[in-house]
Amino acid sequence: MYSFPPVLPHGEIESIFPNVYFVTGTSRPIFQGMEWQFSRNMTIVKDGDDLTLINTVRLDDDGLQALDKLGRVRNVVKLGSFHGIDDAFYVDRYRARLWALPGMQHESGLPTDVELTPGGSMPFPSASLFVFETAKQPEGILRIDREGGILVACDSLQNWADTDRFFSPESAALMRNIGFIKPANIGLGWRQAAEPKSSDFVRLSALPFRHLLSAHGTPLRDTAHAQLTQTFREQFGI
Repeated sequence: MYSFPPVLPHGEIESIFPNVYFVTGTSRPIFQGMEWQFSRNMTIVKDGDDLTLINTVRLDDDGLQALDKLGRVRNVVKLGSFHGIDDAFYVDRYRARLWALPGMQHESGLPTDVELTPGGSMPFPSASLFVFETAKQPEGILRIDREGGILVACDSLQNWADTDRFFSPESAALMRNIGFIKPANIGLGWRQAAEPKSSDFVRLSALPFRHLLSAHGTPLRDTAHAQLTQTFREQFGI
């Protein structure tokens, strides 16, 4: 038996691209001895009647009904070491398979059902995996070969162009001041903890993509490659 964290405020499921959906909710972590509140996102990918949930956000009853109308949840994907608090809820409710990078630990104690590796099995067709090879904690990005290339990231790449209604006023003010709130950004907290090297971003910039769906921030359409490579250039000089 697992103890699931409670439902926190969230928005409605939105269609971003054909068979790709997005929902924004709330995160309330304790980090560096402080209580924070900010937004986080779940991406939903549909293949036939099968759904894959990436960067899970627990939905309320109305949200679950909307999710069930889309299809059947078959896969749960954990891309970032600092996420996954709601994975066990969906694994338990739908008997879904849990996909994660080697070395990832799950707060619930659940085992990983399928390890994600570059060139290995993927939760749905048209997906491939990018892994940050120099990061201290496992972190990956799924690339979906649709719409010119869609990157689904966790903490590594973010698009917090502004704060939103899921931030507390205190967290919004603090995160603006210290540089979290910036479009097409490398996650500030993740970079400090994981200490990735420039070589990872050289490899990442070589991938063909147009769009970014991150666990943090709004969808970045069409200009993601240009904006992110500019960020990599500014921050790493590459």
